[in-house]
Amino acid sequence: MDVSQAFDAAAGSYDAARRRLVPCFDDFYGTAVEVVAPPLRAALAAGRTPQVLDLGAGTGLLSSLIAAVVPEARLTLVDAAPKMLAVATEHLTGRGVPHRVVLADLADPLPEGRYDAVVSALAIHHLDDAGKRDLYRRAAEALTPGGVFVNAEQVAGPTAALDRRYHQVWLSQIVERGSDADEIAAAEQRMAYDRPAPVGEQCRWLTEVGLVDVDCFFKAWRFAVFGGHAPELPDSVRIG
Repeated sequence: MDVSQAFDAAAGSYDAARRRLVPCFDDFYGTAVEVVAPPLRAALAAGRTPQVLDLGAGTGLLSSLIAAVVPEARLTLVDAAPKMLAVATEHLTGRGVPHRVVLADLADPLPEGRYDAVVSALAIHHLDDAGKRDLYRRAAEALTPGGVFVNAEQVAGPTAALDRRYHQVWLSQIVERGSDADEIAAAEQRMAYDRPAPVGEQCRWLTEVGLVDVDCFFKAWRFAVFGGHAPELPDSVRIG
């Protein structure tokens, strides 16, 4: 079973478990949306339809939250798990959210176009470090000037001891929130595919591909929201 098959197997119950398995759910996803919203509203102010690319979109949870805040946004959801995308399509279509889905792996070329926001939630950590860096480069290239890249992600501790502590805290928190043995076992089975990296290293990689104002906007143990912006065009280029 590969990673897309593992997530397809959980498609029907994936969203119901999110608030237990992501103990900081509201702050985690809320921060991601808060960082994404300003460039989308700037696109609206400029008379454009805001374009959002959601990488590893799964059931469309992050896309749905973005659409709730900026309903005019046009969403493109990319994922390699067709059953997860089918759930996303059902949710977004039911709410009348304009979107398209693309069945593709994160290592595949990104859908053509320029985007005011490229986002991801709990997906890029399935790539090895070289794959992450390559995806960050391609994501940066896909942004409009001033556009934003945001990754709401599961990250590794900067040391082995801290990484073990992250896992201990996570187990304690999800049990407190009601995860039973079966749910924990299924989550840990999916986590066998994880290749998380420390948030500091990933912020450095984003700077190296040319993003500016790179920062970690939220962090609670293994869950972090980080990203950066594509440089704005110089005034002379805007005018000319």
